[in-house]
Amino acid sequence: MIAIIDYDAGNMKSVEKALLLLGEQVMFTRDREEILHADGVILPGVGAFGHAMDNLHRYNLVPAIEEVVEKNTPFLGICLGLQLLFEESEENPGVSGLGILKGSIRRIPPKPELKIPHMGWNSLELKHDGRLFRGISGVPYVYFVHSYYLQAADERIVTATTQYSTSIDASVEQGNVFACQFHPEKSSDTGLKILQNFADIVKGES
Repeated sequence: MIAIIDYDAGNMKSVEKALLLLGEQVMFTRDREEILHADGVILPGVGAFGHAMDNLHRYNLVPAIEEVVEKNTPFLGICLGLQLLFEESEENPGVSGLGILKGSIRRIPPKPELKIPHMGWNSLELKHDGRLFRGISGVPYVYFVHSYYLQAADERIVTATTQYSTSIDASVEQGNVFACQFHPEKSSDTGLKILQNFADIVKGES
């Protein structure tokens, strides 16, 4: 069973739909015991960093997330869910993230020819043989919607980058913690393959 953490941050139904299409069992929950006993956990999200952290604290989800990571349960952050795993964001200065991974979230630098938020398809440069990208070759295209981007402290955890005004760390992996700035659930066959790879990791098949 894959638990999708419900903290009122949007885009959960599209993640559920993609996983059900792959034949996976899914539940929405903010119950600590259900999260801790899940085989895998997903933290999706769209919206503001500070508001999302407020919600995680309000529902007492921060300790549950920390315990899941300590247990080495496969964990996937998507979009805002990636950003929350890190230490801080320029979107809401002074608000601490989960700090599970080291790095900061920065505003995409404005350029006259580029629209912000970054919304649309971009190519990925794959790095470090990330397990989420097994079976994906060449230059895959995935779908982004964001105004802020990750600058990881350790480039060794970065498994994919993209270019949009600057170099963006688009996916990371550390142990059994995975995260994507893009939306795999909206990224056609490539995105489904990424989610299938995560589901295989959950089942111990990868």
